[in-house]
Amino acid sequence: MPRLNLNGSSAIVTGGASGIGEACARQLADLGARVVIADLNEDAGTAVAKEIGGLFVMCDVSNEEDGAAAVAAASEMGPLRVLVNSAGLGWAGRTIDRNNEPMEQKHFDFVIKVNLLGSFNMLRLSAAAMAKTEAITEDGQRGAIVNMASVAAFDGQTGQACYSASKGGIVGMTLPIARDLAPAGIRVNTVAPGLIDTPIYGVGEASEAFKANLGKSVLFPKRLGSAEELAFMVIDLITNPYMNAEIVRVDGGIRMPPK
Repeated sequence: MPRLNLNGSSAIVTGGASGIGEACARQLADLGARVVIADLNEDAGTAVAKEIGGLFVMCDVSNEEDGAAAVAAASEMGPLRVLVNSAGLGWAGRTIDRNNEPMEQKHFDFVIKVNLLGSFNMLRLSAAAMAKTEAITEDGQRGAIVNMASVAAFDGQTGQACYSASKGGIVGMTLPIARDLAPAGIRVNTVAPGLIDTPIYGVGEASEAFKANLGKSVLFPKRLGSAEELAFMVIDLITNPYMNAEIVRVDGGIRMPPK
């Protein structure tokens, strides 16, 4: 069975305006897919979409109307075969602070809303569109979905309760959703990145020194991973027709310490 052929199909990459999402969008475009960049950063998203021959759609992933608009836009460019759920955010804070005051519930709610509920929103809408397309392989494959978790789902650090819970939810829903979508010929996998060099770390000499220090905790190679390296795995999960219901750590062997 050859790799899934994406030429002439469409794909949606949430958070595709920068970082991991941008790297995934560029590699999908290289494989012949027309990519919708679904993001809130209009300037960066429009620029990426123009460079790769895709389309930018302003999208709050947790909003049903925004998600539906992204799916509709992709479906107009070709049969929807791919969703990469890369949009996400973090918030650091302890469950109770040093004065023994509880974390404000709104912080936990917001991270869950974007990372977990947003991922499921985009997944359910995209899967419905994929299921209506013609199968493209003899065994009935119609598309593939890759969700973005984190090693924090397994090795959550102090102050990462919100983030780890959101990413743990993505890990937990991978298998049951893969089972749900199997009759439609749609595969679902999840990537759990480790320390990846993205714009979140900033730029400049201080930033580089900080990243170099972080990299010392990676087993090997002792550096942060690149967005391109993470995207390599995403593309493999999409195009390898026998990868399904799996969670793959891409982390250089790191196991995160408590702090």
